[in-house]
Amino acid sequence: MNSIQERQRKKRVLIFIVAYNAARTIQDVIRRIPASLAEYDTEILIIDDSSRDNTFEVANAYERANLPFPITVLFNPVNQGYGGNQKVGFHYAVQKAFDIVALVHGDGQYAPECLPSLLDPLLNGEADAVFGSRMMTRFGALQGGMPLYKYVGNKILTGFQNRLLDSSLSEFHSGYRLYSVNALERIPFECNTDDFHFDTDIIIQLLRAGLRIKELPIPTYYGEEICYVNGLKYAKNVFMTTLLARAQDFGIFYERKFDLRPHGEGNPLYQPKFGFESPHSLALERVVRGSAVLDIGCASGYMAEALKREGCHTTGIDQFTVRAHVPPQEFIQHDLDQPLPLDTSSFDCVLLLDVIEHLREPEKLLESLRDRAGRAEGPTVIVSTGNVAFFVTRLMLAFGFFNYGTRGILDLTHTRLFTFSSLRHLLQQTGYRVEEIRGVPAPFPLALGDTFAARTLLALNRWLIKISKTLFAYQIFMIARPLPTVHSLLETAADASVKRMAIGREGWQSLTAKAAVR
Repeated sequence: MNSIQERQRKKRVLIFIVAYNAARTIQDVIRRIPASLAEYDTEILIIDDSSRDNTFEVANAYERANLPFPITVLFNPVNQGYGGNQKVGFHYAVQKAFDIVALVHGDGQYAPECLPSLLDPLLNGEADAVFGSRMMTRFGALQGGMPLYKYVGNKILTGFQNRLLDSSLSEFHSGYRLYSVNALERIPFECNTDDFHFDTDIIIQLLRAGLRIKELPIPTYYGEEICYVNGLKYAKNVFMTTLLARAQDFGIFYERKFDLRPHGEGNPLYQPKFGFESPHSLALERVVRGSAVLDIGCASGYMAEALKREGCHTTGIDQFTVRAHVPPQEFIQHDLDQPLPLDTSSFDCVLLLDVIEHLREPEKLLESLRDRAGRAEGPTVIVSTGNVAFFVTRLMLAFGFFNYGTRGILDLTHTRLFTFSSLRHLLQQTGYRVEEIRGVPAPFPLALGDTFAARTLLALNRWLIKISKTLFAYQIFMIARPLPTVHSLLETAADASVKRMAIGREGWQSLTAKAAVR
Protein backbone atom coordinates (compact mmCIF):
# COMPACT_ATOMS: atom_id res chain seq x y z
CA MET A 1 0.00 0.00 0.00
CA ASN A 2 1.48 3.34 -1.09
CA SER A 3 1.44 6.52 1.03
CA ILE A 4 -1.59 8.02 -0.80
CA GLN A 5 -3.65 4.85 -0.27
CA GLU A 6 -2.56 4.77 3.35
CA ARG A 7 -3.84 8.32 3.92
CA GLN A 8 -7.12 7.54 2.16
CA ARG A 9 -7.74 4.35 4.13
CA LYS A 10 -9.89 4.70 7.21
CA LYS A 11 -7.85 4.21 10.36
CA ARG A 12 -8.82 1.15 12.37
CA VAL A 13 -9.51 2.22 15.97
CA LEU A 14 -10.10 -0.19 18.85
CA ILE A 15 -11.82 1.14 21.98
CA PHE A 16 -10.57 -1.34 24.58
CA ILE A 17 -12.52 -1.33 27.85
CA VAL A 18 -10.94 -3.14 30.80
CA ALA A 19 -13.63 -4.24 33.23
CA TYR A 20 -13.71 -5.84 36.65
CA ASN A 21 -16.88 -5.91 38.77
CA ALA A 22 -18.25 -3.10 36.59
CA ALA A 23 -21.84 -4.33 36.13
CA ARG A 24 -23.25 -1.03 37.47
CA THR A 25 -21.21 1.21 35.17
CA ILE A 26 -20.29 -0.69 32.02
CA GLN A 27 -23.39 0.13 29.96
CA ASP A 28 -23.11 3.82 30.79
CA VAL A 29 -19.45 3.79 29.66
CA ILE A 30 -20.43 2.18 26.35
CA ARG A 31 -23.27 4.67 25.85
CA ARG A 32 -20.95 7.64 26.38
CA ILE A 33 -18.54 6.66 23.60
CA PRO A 34 -19.03 9.38 20.96
CA ALA A 35 -20.87 8.25 17.84
CA SER A 36 -18.61 10.55 15.82
CA LEU A 37 -15.90 7.88 16.06
CA ALA A 38 -17.87 5.98 13.41
CA GLU A 39 -16.05 8.09 10.81
CA TYR A 40 -13.14 5.70 11.44
CA ASP A 41 -13.19 1.93 11.23
CA THR A 42 -13.97 1.69 14.95
CA GLU A 43 -14.73 -1.33 17.13
CA ILE A 44 -15.27 -1.81 20.85
CA LEU A 45 -13.58 -4.60 22.80
CA ILE A 46 -14.61 -5.31 26.39
CA ILE A 47 -12.66 -7.85 28.42
CA ASP A 48 -14.22 -8.85 31.72
CA ASP A 49 -11.34 -9.93 33.94
CA SER A 50 -13.18 -12.76 35.71
CA SER A 51 -15.49 -10.41 37.65
CA ARG A 52 -17.35 -11.71 40.68
CA ASP A 53 -20.53 -9.95 39.47
CA ASN A 54 -22.38 -10.21 36.13
CA THR A 55 -20.29 -7.65 34.22
CA PHE A 56 -19.98 -10.01 31.24
CA GLU A 57 -23.73 -10.57 30.95
CA VAL A 58 -24.58 -6.88 31.40
CA ALA A 59 -22.06 -5.85 28.72
CA ASN A 60 -23.42 -8.47 26.32
CA ALA A 61 -26.97 -7.31 26.98
CA TYR A 62 -26.26 -3.79 25.75
CA GLU A 63 -28.52 -3.03 22.81
CA ARG A 64 -26.26 -3.19 19.74
CA ALA A 65 -28.69 -1.10 17.73
CA ASN A 66 -27.71 1.90 19.85
CA LEU A 67 -24.12 1.69 18.59
CA PRO A 68 -22.77 2.76 15.19
CA PHE A 69 -19.85 0.30 15.48
CA PRO A 70 -19.45 -3.39 16.38
CA ILE A 71 -18.74 -4.58 19.91
CA THR A 72 -16.97 -7.71 21.15
CA VAL A 73 -17.20 -8.89 24.77
CA LEU A 74 -14.69 -11.42 26.10
CA PHE A 75 -14.37 -13.08 29.49
CA ASN A 76 -11.12 -14.16 31.20
CA PRO A 77 -11.93 -17.42 33.04
CA VAL A 78 -8.92 -16.74 35.30
CA ASN A 79 -8.25 -13.23 36.60
CA GLN A 80 -5.24 -11.81 34.77
CA GLY A 81 -4.82 -8.65 36.82
CA TYR A 82 -4.97 -5.07 35.57
CA GLY A 83 -1.75 -5.45 33.60
CA GLY A 84 -2.48 -8.95 32.38
CA ASN A 85 -5.88 -7.87 31.05
CA GLN A 86 -4.20 -5.09 29.07
CA LYS A 87 -1.77 -7.60 27.55
CA VAL A 88 -4.68 -9.66 26.23
CA GLY A 89 -6.40 -6.58 24.77
CA PHE A 90 -3.24 -5.19 23.19
CA HIS A 91 -2.48 -8.57 21.66
CA TYR A 92 -6.01 -8.55 20.21
CA ALA A 93 -5.30 -5.12 18.66
CA VAL A 94 -2.04 -6.36 17.14
CA GLN A 95 -3.54 -9.63 15.93
CA LYS A 96 -6.52 -7.88 14.30
CA ALA A 97 -4.28 -5.26 12.64
CA PHE A 98 -5.79 -2.16 14.26
CA ASP A 99 -3.96 1.15 13.89
CA ILE A 100 -4.82 2.62 17.30
CA VAL A 101 -6.01 1.18 20.58
CA ALA A 102 -7.64 3.42 23.22
CA LEU A 103 -7.70 2.13 26.79
CA VAL A 104 -10.88 3.04 28.69
CA HIS A 105 -11.82 1.90 32.20
CA GLY A 106 -15.13 0.18 32.75
CA ASP A 107 -15.81 2.02 36.01
CA GLY A 108 -16.33 5.36 34.24
CA GLN A 109 -13.46 7.14 35.99
CA TYR A 110 -12.13 8.39 32.63
CA ALA A 111 -14.58 10.24 30.38
CA PRO A 112 -15.17 8.44 27.03
CA GLU A 113 -16.31 11.82 25.66
CA CYS A 114 -12.63 12.84 25.46
CA LEU A 115 -11.76 10.13 22.95
CA PRO A 116 -12.01 12.24 19.75
CA SER A 117 -9.58 14.90 21.00
CA LEU A 118 -7.18 12.27 22.41
CA LEU A 119 -7.19 10.43 19.09
CA ASP A 120 -6.17 13.47 17.02
CA PRO A 121 -2.38 13.42 17.73
CA LEU A 122 -2.21 9.73 16.77
CA LEU A 123 -4.32 10.16 13.65
CA ASN A 124 -2.16 13.10 12.57
CA GLY A 125 1.11 11.21 13.18
CA GLU A 126 2.19 13.61 15.95
CA ALA A 127 2.59 10.97 18.65
CA ASP A 128 3.05 7.24 19.26
CA ALA A 129 1.11 7.34 22.53
CA VAL A 130 -1.34 9.86 24.01
CA PHE A 131 -2.06 10.08 27.73
CA GLY A 132 -4.98 11.89 29.29
CA SER A 133 -3.50 13.85 32.21
CA ARG A 134 -5.42 15.03 35.25
CA MET A 135 -2.48 17.12 36.42
CA MET A 136 -2.14 19.56 33.52
CA THR A 137 -4.89 21.81 34.92
CA ARG A 138 -3.76 23.42 38.17
CA PHE A 139 -5.62 21.81 41.09
CA GLY A 140 -8.12 20.37 38.60
CA ALA A 141 -7.62 16.86 39.99
CA LEU A 142 -8.52 18.04 43.53
CA GLN A 143 -11.55 19.91 42.24
CA GLY A 144 -12.64 16.72 40.46
CA GLY A 145 -12.64 14.80 43.72
CA MET A 146 -9.18 13.21 43.81
CA PRO A 147 -8.32 12.60 47.47
CA LEU A 148 -5.54 14.85 48.75
CA TYR A 149 -3.29 11.93 49.70
CA LYS A 150 -3.58 10.51 46.16
CA TYR A 151 -2.89 13.92 44.65
CA VAL A 152 0.25 14.40 46.76
CA GLY A 153 1.41 10.82 46.15
CA ASN A 154 0.87 11.22 42.41
CA LYS A 155 2.93 14.41 42.37
CA ILE A 156 5.78 12.91 44.42
CA LEU A 157 5.99 9.68 42.41
CA THR A 158 5.77 11.50 39.07
CA GLY A 159 8.53 13.93 40.12
CA PHE A 160 10.75 11.04 41.23
CA GLN A 161 10.16 9.15 37.98
CA ASN A 162 10.80 12.18 35.80
CA ARG A 163 14.08 12.79 37.60
CA LEU A 164 15.34 9.23 37.22
CA LEU A 165 14.06 8.64 33.70
CA ASP A 166 14.97 12.07 32.30
CA SER A 167 11.37 12.69 31.26
CA SER A 168 8.92 15.55 31.76
CA LEU A 169 5.46 14.04 32.05
CA SER A 170 2.86 15.83 34.15
CA GLU A 171 1.46 12.48 35.31
CA PHE A 172 2.75 8.90 35.21
CA HIS A 173 -0.36 7.42 36.80
CA SER A 174 -3.29 8.17 34.53
CA GLY A 175 -5.06 5.10 33.19
CA TYR A 176 -6.48 6.95 30.18
CA ARG A 177 -4.11 5.98 27.38
CA LEU A 178 -4.11 5.60 23.62
CA TYR A 179 -1.38 3.81 21.73
CA SER A 180 -0.34 3.39 18.15
CA VAL A 181 -0.45 -0.36 17.55
CA ASN A 182 2.82 0.00 15.65
CA ALA A 183 4.37 1.37 18.85
CA LEU A 184 3.04 -1.58 20.86
CA GLU A 185 4.64 -3.95 18.35
CA ARG A 186 8.01 -2.31 19.03
CA ILE A 187 8.01 -2.91 22.79
CA PRO A 188 7.88 -6.20 24.77
CA PHE A 189 4.73 -5.30 26.73
CA GLU A 190 4.00 -9.01 27.23
CA CYS A 191 7.01 -9.11 29.62
CA ASN A 192 5.47 -6.48 31.90
CA THR A 193 3.91 -7.05 35.29
CA ASP A 194 0.29 -8.21 35.56
CA ASP A 195 -0.20 -5.80 38.47
CA PHE A 196 -1.26 -2.14 38.47
CA HIS A 197 2.25 -0.79 37.80
CA PHE A 198 2.00 -2.23 34.28
CA ASP A 199 1.35 1.39 33.28
CA THR A 200 4.76 2.37 34.66
CA ASP A 201 6.46 -0.49 32.82
CA ILE A 202 4.99 0.55 29.49
CA ILE A 203 5.95 4.22 29.94
CA ILE A 204 9.56 3.21 30.61
CA GLN A 205 9.50 1.02 27.50
CA LEU A 206 8.13 3.84 25.35
CA LEU A 207 10.84 6.19 26.63
CA ARG A 208 13.58 3.58 26.13
CA ALA A 209 12.38 2.95 22.57
CA GLY A 210 12.46 6.69 21.78
CA LEU A 211 8.72 6.77 21.05
CA ARG A 212 6.76 10.00 21.28
CA ILE A 213 4.37 10.52 24.20
CA LYS A 214 1.91 13.41 24.13
CA GLU A 215 -0.21 14.47 27.09
CA LEU A 216 -3.58 16.20 26.87
CA PRO A 217 -5.68 17.48 29.78
CA ILE A 218 -8.73 15.49 30.84
CA PRO A 219 -11.32 16.12 33.57
CA THR A 220 -10.95 14.28 36.86
CA TYR A 221 -13.87 12.24 38.09
CA TYR A 222 -14.02 10.33 41.37
CA GLY A 223 -17.43 8.81 42.05
CA GLU A 224 -18.62 5.71 43.87
CA GLU A 225 -16.38 3.30 41.96
CA ILE A 226 -14.51 0.76 44.05
CA CYS A 227 -10.74 1.13 44.06
CA TYR A 228 -8.88 -2.17 43.97
CA VAL A 229 -5.43 -0.58 44.16
CA ASN A 230 -3.42 -0.98 47.36
CA GLY A 231 -1.84 2.49 47.41
CA LEU A 232 1.25 1.64 49.47
CA LYS A 233 1.97 -1.53 47.50
CA TYR A 234 1.47 0.36 44.23
CA ALA A 235 3.81 3.19 45.30
CA LYS A 236 6.47 0.68 46.37
CA ASN A 237 6.21 -1.22 43.07
CA VAL A 238 6.40 1.98 41.02
CA PHE A 239 9.42 3.17 43.03
CA MET A 240 11.28 -0.14 42.70
CA THR A 241 10.46 -0.55 39.00
CA THR A 242 11.71 2.95 38.18
CA LEU A 243 14.84 2.45 40.29
CA LEU A 244 15.49 -0.89 38.59
CA ALA A 245 15.17 0.64 35.13
CA ARG A 246 17.67 3.34 36.05
CA ALA A 247 20.04 0.83 37.63
CA GLN A 248 19.96 -1.13 34.38
CA ASP A 249 21.45 1.92 32.64
CA PHE A 250 24.48 1.51 34.93
CA GLY A 251 24.78 -2.23 34.23
CA ILE A 252 23.85 -3.14 37.82
CA PHE A 253 20.59 -5.03 37.23
CA TYR A 254 18.87 -6.40 34.17
CA GLU A 255 15.24 -6.83 33.16
CA ARG A 256 14.40 -8.21 29.72
CA LYS A 257 11.38 -5.90 29.48
CA PHE A 258 13.62 -2.81 29.60
CA ASP A 259 16.12 -4.07 27.02
CA LEU A 260 14.87 -2.26 23.91
CA ARG A 261 17.75 -3.11 21.58
CA PRO A 262 16.57 -4.42 18.19
CA HIS A 263 16.05 -8.17 18.23
CA GLY A 264 19.23 -10.08 17.48
CA GLU A 265 21.51 -7.08 17.82
CA GLY A 266 24.59 -7.63 19.93
CA ASN A 267 25.92 -5.31 22.58
CA PRO A 268 26.18 -1.71 21.33
CA LEU A 269 29.68 -0.42 20.60
CA TYR A 270 31.52 0.31 23.81
CA GLN A 271 32.21 3.87 24.78
CA PRO A 272 35.74 5.25 25.08
CA LYS A 273 36.86 5.91 28.65
CA PHE A 274 39.37 8.73 28.39
CA GLY A 275 39.56 11.81 30.61
CA PHE A 276 39.44 9.79 33.84
CA GLU A 277 41.18 6.76 35.31
CA SER A 278 40.18 3.76 33.23
CA PRO A 279 41.83 0.84 31.40
CA HIS A 280 41.92 2.97 28.24
CA SER A 281 43.59 5.99 29.83
CA LEU A 282 46.05 3.76 31.75
CA ALA A 283 46.93 1.82 28.60
CA LEU A 284 47.45 5.04 26.67
CA GLU A 285 49.92 6.21 29.34
CA ARG A 286 51.93 3.00 29.13
CA VAL A 287 52.22 2.58 25.38
CA VAL A 288 55.55 4.08 24.29
CA ARG A 289 55.21 6.86 21.73
CA GLY A 290 55.82 5.64 18.18
CA SER A 291 55.15 1.98 19.05
CA ALA A 292 53.65 -0.64 16.77
CA VAL A 293 50.45 -1.69 18.54
CA LEU A 294 48.16 -4.68 18.03
CA ASP A 295 44.67 -3.82 19.36
CA ILE A 296 42.76 -7.08 19.83
CA GLY A 297 39.03 -6.47 20.11
CA CYS A 298 39.39 -2.93 18.78
CA ALA A 299 35.61 -2.24 18.88
CA SER A 300 34.89 1.13 17.28
CA GLY A 301 38.56 2.09 16.89
CA TYR A 302 38.73 4.77 19.57
CA MET A 303 42.07 3.46 20.93
CA ALA A 304 43.54 3.58 17.41
CA GLU A 305 42.43 7.19 17.14
CA ALA A 306 44.09 8.10 20.45
CA LEU A 307 47.25 6.14 19.65
CA LYS A 308 47.58 7.75 16.23
CA ARG A 309 47.91 11.12 17.98
CA GLU A 310 50.85 9.58 19.88
CA GLY A 311 52.59 8.59 16.66
CA CYS A 312 51.77 4.89 17.02
CA HIS A 313 50.88 2.57 14.17
CA THR A 314 47.90 0.41 15.14
CA THR A 315 46.64 -2.85 13.70
CA GLY A 316 43.16 -3.75 14.87
CA ILE A 317 41.53 -7.18 15.09
CA ASP A 318 37.84 -7.70 15.83
CA GLN A 319 35.06 -10.07 14.84
CA PHE A 320 32.91 -7.08 13.83
CA THR A 321 33.68 -4.48 11.17
CA VAL A 322 35.07 -1.29 12.70
CA ARG A 323 32.70 1.65 12.51
CA ALA A 324 34.68 4.75 13.37
CA HIS A 325 35.83 8.06 11.93
CA VAL A 326 39.47 7.08 12.52
CA PRO A 327 39.84 3.28 12.18
CA PRO A 328 43.16 1.49 12.80
CA GLN A 329 45.75 1.96 10.06
CA GLU A 330 45.29 -1.77 9.40
CA PHE A 331 42.28 -3.90 10.26
CA ILE A 332 41.69 -7.66 10.27
CA GLN A 333 38.22 -9.12 10.76
CA HIS A 334 38.66 -12.36 12.67
CA ASP A 335 36.88 -14.64 15.14
CA LEU A 336 38.83 -14.09 18.36
CA ASP A 337 38.00 -17.58 19.59
CA GLN A 338 40.26 -18.87 16.80
CA PRO A 339 44.11 -18.70 16.72
CA LEU A 340 45.51 -15.34 15.67
CA PRO A 341 46.07 -15.06 11.91
CA LEU A 342 49.31 -13.04 12.04
CA ASP A 343 52.86 -12.99 13.37
CA THR A 344 52.97 -10.73 16.45
CA SER A 345 56.77 -10.47 16.64
CA SER A 346 56.77 -7.09 14.89
CA PHE A 347 54.58 -5.45 17.56
CA ASP A 348 55.87 -3.63 20.60
CA CYS A 349 52.60 -3.77 22.50
CA VAL A 350 49.41 -5.85 22.40
CA LEU A 351 46.16 -4.50 23.88
CA LEU A 352 43.50 -6.81 25.28
CA LEU A 353 41.19 -4.23 26.83
CA ASP A 354 37.85 -5.62 28.02
CA VAL A 355 38.09 -8.50 25.56
CA ILE A 356 38.95 -11.79 27.24
CA GLU A 357 35.66 -11.92 29.18
CA HIS A 358 33.84 -12.24 25.83
CA LEU A 359 35.78 -15.32 24.74
CA ARG A 360 34.78 -18.91 25.30
CA GLU A 361 38.42 -19.94 25.80
CA PRO A 362 40.70 -16.94 26.41
CA GLU A 363 43.47 -19.47 27.13
CA LYS A 364 43.64 -20.28 23.42
CA LEU A 365 43.98 -16.64 22.41
CA LEU A 366 46.74 -15.99 24.97
CA GLU A 367 48.61 -19.15 23.94
CA SER A 368 48.26 -18.23 20.27
CA LEU A 369 49.57 -14.73 21.00
CA ARG A 370 52.57 -16.17 22.84
CA ASP A 371 53.30 -18.79 20.16
CA ARG A 372 53.24 -16.18 17.40
CA ALA A 373 55.54 -13.76 19.22
CA GLY A 374 58.40 -15.73 17.61
CA ARG A 375 61.13 -14.48 19.92
CA ALA A 376 62.42 -14.86 23.46
CA GLU A 377 61.30 -11.40 24.55
CA GLY A 378 57.69 -10.98 23.33
CA PRO A 379 55.67 -7.73 23.17
CA THR A 380 54.20 -6.06 26.23
CA VAL A 381 50.64 -7.29 26.76
CA ILE A 382 48.11 -4.99 28.48
CA VAL A 383 44.98 -6.73 29.74
CA SER A 384 41.85 -5.43 31.44
CA THR A 385 38.57 -7.02 32.50
CA GLY A 386 35.79 -6.60 35.04
CA ASN A 387 36.30 -7.67 38.65
CA VAL A 388 33.46 -10.02 39.52
CA ALA A 389 34.48 -9.74 43.19
CA PHE A 390 33.58 -6.01 43.18
CA PHE A 391 31.70 -5.22 46.39
CA VAL A 392 28.47 -4.34 44.56
CA THR A 393 28.40 -7.76 42.89
CA ARG A 394 29.11 -9.37 46.25
CA LEU A 395 26.21 -7.48 47.84
CA MET A 396 23.90 -8.52 45.01
CA LEU A 397 24.93 -12.13 45.51
CA ALA A 398 24.35 -11.86 49.27
CA PHE A 399 20.75 -10.84 48.55
CA GLY A 400 20.26 -13.59 45.97
CA PHE A 401 20.87 -11.54 42.80
CA PHE A 402 23.29 -12.33 40.00
CA ASN A 403 21.68 -10.39 37.19
CA TYR A 404 23.34 -10.05 33.82
CA GLY A 405 22.82 -6.77 31.98
CA THR A 406 23.51 -4.84 28.80
CA ARG A 407 26.90 -3.68 30.05
CA GLY A 408 29.12 -3.70 33.12
CA ILE A 409 30.78 -6.59 34.92
CA LEU A 410 27.84 -8.92 34.24
CA ASP A 411 27.41 -7.97 30.61
CA LEU A 412 25.12 -10.38 28.76
CA THR A 413 27.88 -11.04 26.21
CA HIS A 414 30.43 -12.08 28.86
CA THR A 415 31.22 -15.78 28.89
CA ARG A 416 34.06 -15.72 31.46
CA LEU A 417 34.27 -13.83 34.75
CA PHE A 418 37.49 -12.97 36.60
CA THR A 419 38.91 -11.90 39.93
CA PHE A 420 42.43 -10.56 40.41
CA SER A 421 43.59 -14.02 41.41
CA SER A 422 41.95 -15.87 38.53
CA LEU A 423 43.20 -13.44 35.89
CA ARG A 424 46.76 -13.60 37.23
CA HIS A 425 46.47 -17.39 37.27
CA LEU A 426 45.20 -17.38 33.66
CA LEU A 427 48.18 -15.34 32.49
CA GLN A 428 50.72 -17.41 34.39
CA GLN A 429 49.24 -20.72 33.23
CA THR A 430 49.38 -19.62 29.59
CA GLY A 431 53.04 -18.62 29.83
CA TYR A 432 53.19 -14.95 30.85
CA ARG A 433 55.11 -13.06 33.49
CA VAL A 434 52.83 -10.53 35.22
CA GLU A 435 54.71 -7.25 35.70
CA GLU A 436 52.01 -4.92 37.01
CA ILE A 437 48.63 -5.36 38.73
CA ARG A 438 46.31 -2.43 39.33
CA GLY A 439 42.70 -1.90 40.40
CA VAL A 440 40.55 0.53 38.39
CA PRO A 441 37.61 2.49 39.85
CA ALA A 442 34.08 2.39 38.45
CA PRO A 443 33.48 4.68 35.42
CA PHE A 444 31.31 7.19 37.28
CA PRO A 445 31.78 9.94 34.64
CA LEU A 446 30.09 7.70 32.04
CA ALA A 447 26.99 7.53 34.22
CA LEU A 448 27.02 10.99 35.81
CA GLY A 449 28.99 13.09 33.33
CA ASP A 450 31.94 15.30 34.23
CA THR A 451 30.35 16.46 37.49
CA PHE A 452 31.50 17.12 41.03
CA ALA A 453 29.62 14.00 42.17
CA ALA A 454 31.43 11.84 39.59
CA ARG A 455 34.84 13.23 40.55
CA THR A 456 34.11 12.76 44.25
CA LEU A 457 33.02 9.15 43.76
CA LEU A 458 36.13 8.45 41.67
CA ALA A 459 38.37 9.84 44.41
CA LEU A 460 36.54 7.80 47.05
CA ASN A 461 36.76 4.65 44.93
CA ARG A 462 40.52 5.17 44.39
CA TRP A 463 41.01 5.52 48.16
CA LEU A 464 39.02 2.35 48.84
CA ILE A 465 41.08 0.45 46.24
CA LYS A 466 44.20 1.27 48.26
CA ILE A 467 42.57 -0.53 51.20
CA SER A 468 41.47 -3.56 49.14
CA LYS A 469 41.67 -3.69 45.37
CA THR A 470 40.09 -7.14 45.28
CA LEU A 471 36.97 -5.75 46.98
CA PHE A 472 36.67 -2.21 45.66
CA ALA A 473 38.22 -2.26 42.17
CA TYR A 474 35.58 -2.26 39.47
CA GLN A 475 38.05 -3.45 36.84
CA ILE A 476 41.36 -5.31 36.78
CA PHE A 477 44.35 -3.91 34.89
CA MET A 478 47.46 -6.02 34.33
CA ILE A 479 50.63 -5.74 32.28
CA ALA A 480 52.34 -8.98 31.32
CA ARG A 481 55.02 -10.25 28.99
CA PRO A 482 55.05 -13.64 27.24
CA LEU A 483 57.76 -16.00 28.43
CA PRO A 484 59.84 -17.87 25.84
CA THR A 485 58.13 -20.94 24.46
CA VAL A 486 59.77 -24.34 24.80
CA HIS A 487 60.38 -24.26 21.05
CA SER A 488 62.22 -20.92 21.25
CA LEU A 489 64.19 -22.14 24.31
CA LEU A 490 65.30 -25.20 22.35
CA GLU A 491 66.41 -23.05 19.41
CA THR A 492 68.22 -20.71 21.78
CA ALA A 493 70.03 -23.63 23.42
CA ALA A 494 71.09 -24.96 20.03
CA ASP A 495 72.40 -21.53 18.90
CA ALA A 496 74.22 -20.96 22.20
CA SER A 497 75.86 -24.40 21.96
CA VAL A 498 77.25 -23.65 18.51
CA LYS A 499 78.52 -20.24 19.59
CA ARG A 500 80.10 -21.58 22.78
CA MET A 501 81.85 -24.32 20.86
CA ALA A 502 83.28 -21.65 18.58
CA ILE A 503 84.54 -19.22 21.23
CA GLY A 504 85.26 -21.57 24.13
CA ARG A 505 84.28 -21.45 27.77
CA GLU A 506 86.30 -18.37 28.69
CA GLY A 507 85.12 -16.47 25.63
CA TRP A 508 81.51 -17.34 26.43
CA GLN A 509 81.84 -16.13 30.03
CA SER A 510 83.36 -12.87 28.81
CA LEU A 511 80.52 -12.39 26.31
CA THR A 512 77.76 -13.02 28.86
CA ALA A 513 79.45 -10.71 31.38
CA LYS A 514 79.50 -7.86 28.86
CA ALA A 515 75.84 -8.51 28.04
CA ALA A 516 74.94 -8.36 31.75
CA VAL A 517 76.72 -4.99 32.14
CA ARG A 518 74.81 -3.55 29.17
